[in-house]
Amino acid sequence: MPDAAPLPAPPAASTLGPRPTDEARRAEIAVMRRRATGLLLLAAAVFVAARWFEAAHPWLGYVRATAEASLVGGLADWFAVTALFRHPLGIPIPHTAIVRLQKDRIARILGDFVQSHFLTREVVSARLRALDLADRAATWLARPEHAERLARQVALGAARAVDAVPADDVTRLLRDAAVQGLAKVPAAPMVARVLELVAADGRHLGLVDEAVKLVAVAVERNEALIREKIREESPRWMPGMVSSAVHDRVMAGIENFLREVAADPGHPVRQKFDLAFREMIERLRTSPETAEKAEAIKAQLLGHPMAEAAADAAWDAVRRTTARWEASPDGAPPAMVRAFTRVGEQLVRHAALKHELNDFLVDTIAGLIEQNRHEVAALIEHTVTRWDPDVAASRVELAVGRDLQYIRINGTLVGGLAGLAIHAFSRVLG
Repeated sequence: MPDAAPLPAPPAASTLGPRPTDEARRAEIAVMRRRATGLLLLAAAVFVAARWFEAAHPWLGYVRATAEASLVGGLADWFAVTALFRHPLGIPIPHTAIVRLQKDRIARILGDFVQSHFLTREVVSARLRALDLADRAATWLARPEHAERLARQVALGAARAVDAVPADDVTRLLRDAAVQGLAKVPAAPMVARVLELVAADGRHLGLVDEAVKLVAVAVERNEALIREKIREESPRWMPGMVSSAVHDRVMAGIENFLREVAADPGHPVRQKFDLAFREMIERLRTSPETAEKAEAIKAQLLGHPMAEAAADAAWDAVRRTTARWEASPDGAPPAMVRAFTRVGEQLVRHAALKHELNDFLVDTIAGLIEQNRHEVAALIEHTVTRWDPDVAASRVELAVGRDLQYIRINGTLVGGLAGLAIHAFSRVLG
């Protein structure tokens, strides 16, 4: 089975380029650490050389002051950067190895920070709107091959779920849900509304036509019985020829009556049926006695064994359908594929509908995230606190170590410039 095609890529979230691997980060940190340490050693060498020859060449005092300040600045920043993750030179100086020793507090602060600044409704909603989930999903779903893959996934998932669920429990649940739901709905108004919909465009009069057909078939099939009944009810002295004539007249009268009813839309029988039908609707809506009878009938139906049989039949139909889906060699159910494709096409064509769906998705997802952001914060805190202290320090250093080595380099250079400026200023004053 092919994997489902991915959704279109979201808008670029960053201009920082592709994320490097952990190995690449370690290599970059090692390079930057060597550069920062090399610059510090260079400052130390220049300081020693300038200090050695300064007596012979007084102008080297500027070089010596610059190198001295660079050395101080570089050492200070080396100490500060190292103290974040470990004890400098292995000496347990107070307030060093901060990440290792304060891991749990950092975990709590990190969880609170993410919760307060990244998982708010405003931030999440803005990001979701920028993604335009409805448009991306509609464009993806409108392609038949994507709809087919999605339908296949849904069909297989439904089939496996149906197989895993005990049939007895499901049928009992269906029956109980149907019974409880229908028990709360008044029967008379519901039936009245259904009959009103039927009568709205005269479809109820079609029952008269069906009744005429049924009577005509019944008369035709029981003609011999009617003839026998006429003969039995006739006086014994009446000749058989007269009984046959009566039978023919009765049959002809019935057939003529049925033809008249079927051919005449305004036949009195139709008018009486229409009047009786509408009176029944009115009684269902207004008569307490009729409503009480309807409730009694409803209670009998809900308690009848056929309710359980109906639930069994419904679940069997579901099982047969999902079994066909799972066994089908043709892939996804065609009707489901067409339905998914139509949904995608409708969303693509109707901007207003797509906008409403996008609003719904944004509000729903943002609301869920906001409601559960405390759980996210707790997850972050719990995860970090479970890390080994050395592992936690290593992971944090891996994330920001390269930039921290730049701090060492900048400290060395800026310290040298500051030392040069101070030395020059002191020479002017002296």
